[in-house]
Amino acid sequence: MHYKNGREAKIGDRVVVQNNGKPFGGILVESTPGSTSCNGRVVPEPFNAAYVTLSDCIHAEDIVAGFVPKSLPSE
Repeated sequence: MHYKNGREAKIGDRVVVQNNGKPFGGILVESTPGSTSCNGRVVPEPFNAAYVTLSDCIHAEDIVAGFVPKSLPSE
């Protein structure tokens, strides 16, 4: 299981979900190996669980480090 930039996904990671232009941050609480969509469950902060596709997510540490996905405009 990996995020959009290839980083391995691990339970407990803080991630940012693009969510069709309405991004939110949360914690990865569940993943389903072998599935390519809706294969992770992220609990948004403040804690409302959402099913997501992990390859559309970005680890929060990568955002802080300056990773900008190609699908988002850069400044």
